Amino acid sequence: MSAFNELLATHGVSRRDFLKYCSTIGAMLALPSTMIPKIAEAIEQDNRPPVIWLEFQDCAGDSEGLLRASRPGVAELVLDHISLDYHETIMAAAGHQAEASKNATVEKYKGQYICIVEGSIPTGAQGAYCTIGGHSAEDILKKVGGDAAVVIAVGSCSAFGGLPAAYPNPTGAKAVRDLLPNKTVINLPGCPMNVDNLTGTIVHYLTFGSAPAMDRFNRPKFAYGKRIHDNCERRSHFDAGQYVENWGDYGHQQGWCLYKMGCKGPETFHNCPTLRWNEGLSWPVMAGHGCAGCSEPGFWDTMMPMYRRLPNVPGFGVEASALNIGTAIVGASAAIFATHGAVTVARNWKNVASAKADLREEIKEHSDDVE
Repeated sequence: MSAFNELLATHGVSRRDFLKYCSTIGAMLALPSTMIPKIAEAIEQDNRPPVIWLEFQDCAGDSEGLLRASRPGVAELVLDHISLDYHETIMAAAGHQAEASKNATVEKYKGQYICIVEGSIPTGAQGAYCTIGGHSAEDILKKVGGDAAVVIAVGSCSAFGGLPAAYPNPTGAKAVRDLLPNKTVINLPGCPMNVDNLTGTIVHYLTFGSAPAMDRFNRPKFAYGKRIHDNCERRSHFDAGQYVENWGDYGHQQGWCLYKMGCKGPETFHNCPTLRWNEGLSWPVMAGHGCAGCSEPGFWDTMMPMYRRLPNVPGFGVEASALNIGTAIVGASAAIFATHGAVTVARNWKNVASAKADLREEIKEHSDDVE
């Protein structure tokens, strides 16, 4: 029995279960079944890349998601897939020892390690809003991220700036990609990100030595290639014109569409409906709360107010595709923001207009993919 099979046995995982896991990962990555042996081989090999996990302006939600990972569990992820050399929240070392561990990995494995970043990076006040070991977050990112083989930005704050970057952005918060324009940055937005998408991204990197196919926002298409509205279990109620009108009403109890309650699913791209959370148990819309659009750039400015609906676009129905619906929504969205008095959005209109232009391009891109 190989060392890897022995390791599986110690965790109570049979060879069959392991291959099923590889098959699941392959399906999530939209790879053909012929790639399953290659995925298995990549995971089995003792070539775990060192990982440095940085935290800046964040709520630690993505780290919490990592700790609650069950496919595989965090222990398997750390021990079998990657070598997590530095993570402030879960590492045993602290202070100078922790910094020494990080610096040793950077020097020894320059150009070989994976850098995972959680949280936005404040650039105001010469970096005084976030310093670690006497160094600003920006300097740490440029040093550690600049020497990494690949950088993965987990959560909306690191991917797009998130809440800290919302108007008026007092700390000058920026996304990872803004400060590392010449690096390969894989964005896994979400508030927080789904750890299964991180696992899939790492397995893809182990298998192919490169980032997965990405959209214009550097999000992996396997996770962000479909509109939430397309795969939502409430979509049939949307097509039938059955909407929740008030929280707790008959429609809400029967699982009707949450569009009128502010659901942003028609203009949000993410695999939440299919991957779900907590071992695939549920996700916000399934639990009765509308999508907040958290995987889209600038969602705190462009998707608010959270509980006000998107524009009422005529022609929604069984014959209307989600892509056509999304295009119509974007065209009319300016009116809804004005109607519902999104004052901060109005003040930050330049950024909103830019985000909407990005969304138009995103819809066109996905339309081209479908064709």
